[in-house]
Amino acid sequence: MTDKSIADRGLIKSRSSRPARGGAAAPRRLLQPLGLPWVLPALVFTIGVIYFGVGYTGYASTLDWNGLSPNPPSVGAGNYIRIFQDPVFWQSLQHTVVFFVVGFVIQTALGITFAVLLHSKVKFAVIYKIIIFVPVVLAPAIMAPVFRQFYGANGQFNWLLDHIGLGFLTQPWLAQSSTALGVIIAIQIWQFTGLTFVLYFAAMGQIDTEVLEAARIDGASNLRILVSIIWPGVWGTTVALAMLTAIGSLKTFDIPYLVTIGGPNFSTEFLGTYIYRISIPQAHVGYGSALSVLLLILALTMAILLQSGGREKKGKNL
Repeated sequence: MTDKSIADRGLIKSRSSRPARGGAAAPRRLLQPLGLPWVLPALVFTIGVIYFGVGYTGYASTLDWNGLSPNPPSVGAGNYIRIFQDPVFWQSLQHTVVFFVVGFVIQTALGITFAVLLHSKVKFAVIYKIIIFVPVVLAPAIMAPVFRQFYGANGQFNWLLDHIGLGFLTQPWLAQSSTALGVIIAIQIWQFTGLTFVLYFAAMGQIDTEVLEAARIDGASNLRILVSIIWPGVWGTTVALAMLTAIGSLKTFDIPYLVTIGGPNFSTEFLGTYIYRISIPQAHVGYGSALSVLLLILALTMAILLQSGGREKKGKNL
């Protein structure tokens, strides 16, 4: 046997001893953290800023702190006990519940109605879509002076009521407790119905048109199609909107603060405006932190309950 043949056999043996692609070497590649460098910045930001902020807020909620003193005394669960004895907190929570229920029901009704109408053959549909969606992109800080003027005692809304024969309804809408909350809810509905409409419009586009045509051939009316086909088909969107509206209601701040500053007589006070009022102007940062922690718990609880209820309802429909 020549040296060349021995070398060739050795080369063949060494090549055959190497693991084939996708063989034993594959698990080693799977164990390599190839995506970790890409995820690490977001992970550091999430843990270092968001979760650290939540944890520090929880720590601050156990202190009697004004936000400046270096060594604030600890009060333990005193701030949380104080919350449940605070009438303004319960009033704010009640406003939040009313804000969520009324706003969600009306926005859902308007959004699905607009979506159904614009899915039919309507002229100038693009223009209507833009008109409905424009309020979503307008900043509340820009619109707040407009709404204060519009709903003022000498504003355009009262002027309109006078000129259509409803002058007996004119009143200072933002200056009295009985109507101020209704005005805030109306502004919220005006601003976010466009978002509800867009989501429903997209969801309806995923419904099989053959099912709708078969229902029409069977003699189903438009109302029957809406109730039996379209509404179950957009149920997932409804659950998502319910969660967004609930969480948005719990942390709402800009519209009530910019339009009424939570007044008059706390009639438009929400948890967000109350936390700001307690923490910044009144400098009770420890108590405001306790309110913030409770707000986070309420938001997570609401999201879990709505998600669970949505899954059960979807399972029954299936």
